[in-house]
Amino acid sequence: MNELDKLRQQNALYEQLLHEIDMGIHVVDAAGKTILYNRKMMEIESMDSAEVLHKSPLEVFAFAENQSSTLIDALKHGKARRNIKQTYFNNKGKEITTINDTFPIMKDGRIQGAVEFVKDITQLQQRIQENMLQTRDTRFHFEHIIGRSEAVRSVIAEAKRASRTSSSVLLVGETGTGKEVFAQSIHNESARASKPFISQNCAAIPESLMESILFGTKKGAFTGAMDKPGLFEEANGGTLLLDEINSLSPHLQAKLLRVLQERTVRRIGSMQEKEVNVRIIATINEDPIEAIAAGRMRKDLYYRLSVVTLFLPPLRERKEDIDELVPYFIQKYNVLFGLHVRGIDEEVRRCFLLHDWPGNVRELEHIIEGAMNLAEGEDTLTPAHLSARFYRSLQDLPASIPPLPSQPPAMPEEEVPLKQRLGETEAQYIRQLLEEHNGNVSKTARALGMSRQSLQYRLKKYSL
Repeated sequence: MNELDKLRQQNALYEQLLHEIDMGIHVVDAAGKTILYNRKMMEIESMDSAEVLHKSPLEVFAFAENQSSTLIDALKHGKARRNIKQTYFNNKGKEITTINDTFPIMKDGRIQGAVEFVKDITQLQQRIQENMLQTRDTRFHFEHIIGRSEAVRSVIAEAKRASRTSSSVLLVGETGTGKEVFAQSIHNESARASKPFISQNCAAIPESLMESILFGTKKGAFTGAMDKPGLFEEANGGTLLLDEINSLSPHLQAKLLRVLQERTVRRIGSMQEKEVNVRIIATINEDPIEAIAAGRMRKDLYYRLSVVTLFLPPLRERKEDIDELVPYFIQKYNVLFGLHVRGIDEEVRRCFLLHDWPGNVRELEHIIEGAMNLAEGEDTLTPAHLSARFYRSLQDLPASIPPLPSQPPAMPEEEVPLKQRLGETEAQYIRQLLEEHNGNVSKTARALGMSRQSLQYRLKKYSL
């Protein structure tokens, strides 16, 4: 065998090995044209080698605005990058998400090309999303609620006690405080755990459709109507979560109240009543008393739903839980993105403990996700990984972290928002009248000109 035949045999062996490797490999030359594109890469990108070879990746693939090919970036800048998450589209519009290790190919100090080793996480993301969709109704239990603060521990204890009965529960909390997590946990701890758990966001559906979704329809009730059960029938024996209950119109709130009182439901267009055995858990993201005063919630429905009322504390009132929440979210996105981030540095922790978190736990998760999108092989998140807007907003705050647990530092009196000042005045007045009536709630409620239920709500709200 002559040298040429040996070289051809060796090249054939290398080519076979490259195609058998269970990792995508993409190589471009100094001009940015593809010279090697293995079989795994074809599978990941759903492309044939003929569509990619001898072309620049920028000619074949589409990238989001202000983004480019990591392979071409390595060629241009001569910088090796590891564990870079990239999302782009092939020539058929299919979205592809990968984790890339990219290196320039150097010879005599000059860049001769670039090579990229690719791990596909598109299918992993899809499997995670599908699993979440399949199990979203029952995936949360009390042990999944993260936090060591007394505020969270006390709410969990109250929720566990409420799990023993079938009484209606009203969850009061700002957006992002985890109301659905608590709702699912109550269901899973209850005797109804093996029965359906159905969740419906009342603000997400137009009123014209919401009635049929809740109560069902009878064929012929209106054009195109079919015999279809509503959520009450589908949740029979189990739990129905009505999220943002204050978004329902007064008309629908009245119909909902009738169903709760009579435990029967009538489909639209039908004369037949069907018995239903459903536990209702409702959520509201504002003060229920304010919602009633503003006409966003019927008073009688509030009394019917608030047999058990749980107040979920905002993150700014339990900042000691941040030290447990951060590792949880980092690990979540390590798995999703194929990264190996271990934690945050002290400056990032300082930022997190000084921020007021208007978006609560959900905002914290989004900040972590965004930071990990910017991680390039590092194992620690630093201020460089935080969004510029978030980090700049904290530059004027104190350098030291206040002792935990604590409330955010009080604002100077002249800068206290009106709502906070009114709340403080209300709490002080209620405390004064309670003392005058020796702690008798009924007498205090009469003196205040409000119901005992309304006073109980405020006693919990202000921790009196």
